[in-house]
Amino acid sequence: MRPRVEEVRIQGLGVIDEAVLELSPGFNVVTGETGAGKTMVVTGLGLLFGGRADPSRVRPGAERASVEGTLVIEPGGRVAQQVEDIGGEAEDGELIISRTVSAEGRSRAWLGGRTVPVGTLTYLADDLVAVHGQMDQQRLLQPARQRAALDRYAGNDLVKPLRAYSQAYKRHKQVAAQLEELTTRARERAQEADLLRFGLEEVEKVDPKPGEDDELRGEEERLSHADALRSAATTAHTALLGDPMEAAGGPHDVISLLGEARAAVEAVRDFDTQLAGVADRLAEAGYLISDVATDLAAYAESIEADPARLAAVQERRSVLSSLIRKYAENSAGVLAWAQQAAARLAELEGDDERIDELTREYDELTARLTELADRLTSVRQAAAERFGEAVTEELTALAMPHARVVVQLTQAAEFGPEGRDEVELRMAAHPAAPPLPLNKGASGGELSRVMLAIEVVFAGADPVPTFVFDEVDAGVGGKAAVEIGRRLARLARTAQVIVVTHLPQVAAFADQHLVVEKASDGSVVRSGVVTLNHEGRVRELSRMLAGLEDSELGRAHAEELLGLAAADR
Repeated sequence: MRPRVEEVRIQGLGVIDEAVLELSPGFNVVTGETGAGKTMVVTGLGLLFGGRADPSRVRPGAERASVEGTLVIEPGGRVAQQVEDIGGEAEDGELIISRTVSAEGRSRAWLGGRTVPVGTLTYLADDLVAVHGQMDQQRLLQPARQRAALDRYAGNDLVKPLRAYSQAYKRHKQVAAQLEELTTRARERAQEADLLRFGLEEVEKVDPKPGEDDELRGEEERLSHADALRSAATTAHTALLGDPMEAAGGPHDVISLLGEARAAVEAVRDFDTQLAGVADRLAEAGYLISDVATDLAAYAESIEADPARLAAVQERRSVLSSLIRKYAENSAGVLAWAQQAAARLAELEGDDERIDELTREYDELTARLTELADRLTSVRQAAAERFGEAVTEELTALAMPHARVVVQLTQAAEFGPEGRDEVELRMAAHPAAPPLPLNKGASGGELSRVMLAIEVVFAGADPVPTFVFDEVDAGVGGKAAVEIGRRLARLARTAQVIVVTHLPQVAAFADQHLVVEKASDGSVVRSGVVTLNHEGRVRELSRMLAGLEDSELGRAHAEELLGLAAADR
């Protein structure tokens, strides 16, 4: 399902007070008397999709102009995903877009119920709509769009070489960036290498071990408090076992007291199992205290003041602390930094060899890119010739028999993501005229017809869901007008088409005919856009043909036009 505009509501825009357009998925025409506000319909659609806000377009007496559009989109499709990415919602495949312009020039936009910058509407519209107004022929005037459209028109012939070119271009760009890095930052890299060497020499000289800083910190604490530690251990040992200089433990040492307690309980343990358990626990406590006392004695004997060792530890800690302050948080971190620094230094010292390797690869890739770019140019040139001939043929049928459209390819100085080709559509208004860019080689009315011819040719290659044309039939009539209607109907087979026209030959081909009604006082009344049934279309076409809605001759001609269009479809 392709996206399409289902309904548009316009308020306070130009001569339009309020209007509602209900649009069909196919070919829609908007007609009406001069000054009724037909062009404001195109202006409203342009605003809806990010067009420039002109406060002079706000209806006199109104505070603001507003346009609201309801679009049918594919749930889960690309457009729905874009709306979701900005926080908007499209419920059941229905997306609401709103735009207001105040009389003071302030503009606001909403997308899926969320306020967004106007640029967001422009970005979204790029894949939704192509607006071709008299002063708004922007889509295919963009060089990047022209090249992309030509590539799609070229079809499968371009797919494989363009894929190969894109892969080579990506690697070429990476190699160029690496060479730039190596050659332009040689001084900085040399300075970096010197700093790394100095740091590695420092680390190698000190030769830190993992966890050494923590071990030294603990040893320094012990050596600094050796007397206090030995005294504490001795005192605790005496408290547990008594003074070893005495023949037996003192009356208040822990082992003696535990022995007395255990003897008292052991004497009566057979009378109560609960007390027997207490006796066992007292025995365990005695064994435990004996073990602790032994450990305390061994500890007290191992502790001794060593001023020389203390000085050595403090000096070693000072050297390690200096390294840690520079390179890491601890000795293990210093070793990790040294490992990384060594790897980086090896990389820096291998720059010359690496530069030679990259230079060889760069030259090979440049030659490969040149070959692939030439192949792309060849394919594009062939597609450009076919395209120019097809558009020129269309223009002949659109009352521009002497006009000629060509696609000019020029070579850029540098490789780009899509090759070296710069693509520009040009038109010669007559055989003696030189081909000029589209916006310079055609008048406003001619440009609309050129754009129609281009869109018809590009319809299968560069599809856009909705096309809007304003006065595409300016300056033509008769058979040429019929051909314009026929081509718009052909375009509507693959896209939604909305056309503002004053030609009945064009209007007859529409699937849906909307008329902007003009009030007797010259302004447009509320709900001034009306969808016509068959009888209404006959009356409107008769008015457009003869200036009289009820002219029998005009009505007969209108019926004939509708029959011709129906048969052609």
